[in-house]
Amino acid sequence: MSDERVVTVLVAVRAPDEEAAAVTVLGAQPRVTVTRRCAELTELLASAEAGAGTAAVVSGDLPGLDREAVARMRAAGLRVVAVEDAATPAARLAALGCDVVVAAGDAENLVAAVRGAPPEVVEPSVAVPDAGGRRGTVVAVWGPPGSPGRTTTAIELAAALAGVGAAPARRGGLLRRSRGTRPSGSVRPPGADTVVLADADTYASSVTSRLGLLDDAPGLAAAARAASRGALDVVALAHHSPVVLPGVRVLTGITRASRWPELPAASLDVVFERCRELATWTVVDCGPILETDELITYDTRAPQRNGATLSALQAADVVVVVGGADPVGVQRLVRGLEDLRDAGVPGVAARVVVVNRVRDAVVGRRAGSQVRDALARYAGVDDVHLVPDDPAGLDAALLAGRVLAECAPASPARAAFQDLAERVRELVPALT
Repeated sequence: MSDERVVTVLVAVRAPDEEAAAVTVLGAQPRVTVTRRCAELTELLASAEAGAGTAAVVSGDLPGLDREAVARMRAAGLRVVAVEDAATPAARLAALGCDVVVAAGDAENLVAAVRGAPPEVVEPSVAVPDAGGRRGTVVAVWGPPGSPGRTTTAIELAAALAGVGAAPARRGGLLRRSRGTRPSGSVRPPGADTVVLADADTYASSVTSRLGLLDDAPGLAAAARAASRGALDVVALAHHSPVVLPGVRVLTGITRASRWPELPAASLDVVFERCRELATWTVVDCGPILETDELITYDTRAPQRNGATLSALQAADVVVVVGGADPVGVQRLVRGLEDLRDAGVPGVAARVVVVNRVRDAVVGRRAGSQVRDALARYAGVDDVHLVPDDPAGLDAALLAGRVLAECAPASPARAAFQDLAERVRELVPALT
């Protein structure tokens, strides 16, 4: 008994009767000490980050309690025990990342939950319902600052994975479409995979503009807010990600760069897991910056602008690294690959290096071979996927707000993106 760990508890229960009961029950236990009774969430978080406790007992109706708050308590080393109430069911509390949920008045289970070992993983885990053993695959499309075509690569890869084809092009004016409309002229084979395309770029999101969407409400931010409240399920995610191409849903990005705090990493972790349940593939267009030592990190309560990109890379099964086929672009790509290795993100299952806009005019004769040789020599990359420069096809797609399969089916760039999709499929044999 003398070797048993002393448990120090922070109590933030809103109802006075329930708070008094919890304090009385816990205070009567050996080697359990209630160090502070917190009146609000701010006081609870400050006490947690000051190291005043090893466990926290919170009520489900505590104002401001969300996934980010629970993540902060867990990051401070606390075991979070939530007390269920009529307004907040146990499933919602579990979705917030709480370690244990107990019923109000259940003193025995409350004591057992508080005495439990602290969580081994700092970040809250995400519970994923059983989908018959099959889960979707997350593909993160990332590139260093200045990389041309990150968004185009993400869009074309999503269309290729979904099997979007093309019918004869319509003559006449340009087609603009709103969210949720099926564009005429697009076809896909029966039984093709479904794809969620998520715009997680917190610096210059552009999927909405690139696809010519009239409704630019940030679907990814809305899904993140639902996840923060523990209310994001597959139905809610489908509502926030309308179909804009056959088989392709889009989670649109933030409309202004200043709205980046709406994409916290703790919530996006849940969003990407729900995407695995909704679609076979999730393609995430990431921002270019990977630094974790931002100027605001001195304040541990501040959100991190690069958290969205790091969350996507953390969740990814495959990372597609995009660079440009010119001397400056190759140099940035080599440095970017080093930054990716040093970013602190766990090793992903696979990585594909893509070099866009390959052309002799800027590199010299046999541009593809020169790019491959440079990356093999300076970055140790032997397998490079080259996308030829096709200004006519890509300009037509940008002008029309369509993918290449719709307006330039014979484009050599489209063929390269289709090959990229096949390469990605080969890296995930469980889904083939």
